[in-house]
Amino acid sequence: MISRSATEAELVGNYYIMVEKAYIGPLILAGILGATFSSALASIVGSSRILFAMGEHKVLPFSDFLGGKSANGQPRNAMLVTGILIFATLLLRNLNAVAPLVTLFFLITYAMINIVVIIEQNLGLISYRPVFKIHRWVPWFGLVSSVFAMFIINPTVSLVSIMIVLMVYWYLSRQNLETPFEDVRSGLFVSFAEWAAKHTWGMKKMQQRAWKANLMVPVRDVNGLKGTFEFLRNIAKPKGSIKLLGIEPFSETSTLAQELESISESFRQKGVFSSTSVIHTEEFAKGINYGSQALQGAFFRPNIVFLNLQDHDNYETELRPVIKESIRLEIGVLLYLVHPSALLGQRNIINVWVSDRKTKWDLGWDIGNLDLSILVAYKLKMNWGARIRLITVIKDPNEEDEAKEFLSLLINLARLPETLTEVHIGDFYSVINNAPSADLNIFGMDEDLKFDFIKEMSAKTKSTCLFAKDSGHESILA
Repeated sequence: MISRSATEAELVGNYYIMVEKAYIGPLILAGILGATFSSALASIVGSSRILFAMGEHKVLPFSDFLGGKSANGQPRNAMLVTGILIFATLLLRNLNAVAPLVTLFFLITYAMINIVVIIEQNLGLISYRPVFKIHRWVPWFGLVSSVFAMFIINPTVSLVSIMIVLMVYWYLSRQNLETPFEDVRSGLFVSFAEWAAKHTWGMKKMQQRAWKANLMVPVRDVNGLKGTFEFLRNIAKPKGSIKLLGIEPFSETSTLAQELESISESFRQKGVFSSTSVIHTEEFAKGINYGSQALQGAFFRPNIVFLNLQDHDNYETELRPVIKESIRLEIGVLLYLVHPSALLGQRNIINVWVSDRKTKWDLGWDIGNLDLSILVAYKLKMNWGARIRLITVIKDPNEEDEAKEFLSLLINLARLPETLTEVHIGDFYSVINNAPSADLNIFGMDEDLKFDFIKEMSAKTKSTCLFAKDSGHESILA
């Protein structure tokens, strides 16, 4: 109606055009003043309480000050800050310069509400049950129109406003705020994980390119776990995970679950995702095997069982059955024996021992029980800043050139920079007595690995040793 009674120039340049064109102009002016006054009161009361609530939930800097109350329970400090901001705005003496910014933030608020509704509608969570029906086109229309209006008003300020919102989101997401319920992100992430799991379940299980170290660590001695904390973290970091599996007889006074959760939280704080479970059983080996069997049906399941060989472990009855069952279930195995005095030394050199291939030195996709050993060595190399040394011992001196060529080609195809190689001729036990010094020696293993061999390797190399068995789902060449 107003556009029919005023020119375009008047509509753009005359802020009082409605008053001038109205039949009773003072009534329009009174309505504007009344609306302005009521909006001002609502804003100063409402915004101060929002600021107070943000301070109370530790959202903003100086939250303790903003969350302060007067004697009668009013948000005194928040109202003071709000008043100062309003006064500073009035000093600009040009409310028209502020109005577009305020309008844009209102439009962003409307847009974000519509985004949340769209997400909740599509997630199909039972927690989203509005008391009135909202058709799916409504939030889409609201979102598009809000964003469209923003860029019609001022494209530059709209982009700046969106950047501010993203910065606020980034800041709040890092605060780990405690709320009565999780926010929309939890439902979004869970639904996305479920979608990904359903769509990748039909793919073949051997995902060599996407391999990462997802360790299952059986624990009955928390002190032993603490001793391997950094070693485990360096194997899994940055994209792997660690599942702490507590094994103990049932006891109402046990604190194992709480202790494991505390260590798991330390892993998470240091950049490695970790979770815990406790199995109550009298038999250590059966507890581990039950856990491995139960996790076979899980999508995000561990692919390595990490066994920390300690003095109180009975290798034959407690660890060997776990190794055999893990091999049957196609789970990788790492058996760790820390040297009592050398520990992990300076963490500069990692020896990986390559078994004698006995004339079969052609390098194909199957390189034997070597993939997990080199993958773990490479992870440790990256996190320690160390160097890898590949060592092989051959009996036939005529195969020396072939062995050297094999190691050289393996380094190139596996993309292992700055890797050393050594080829020794003679008996393995003779060579091991004069083995090149290293902070960690990694050997291949099978289900018949003897306890005497484990102790002998640690004693002869004078170092911490790691024995590895592939699951068949790793490939250093991928």
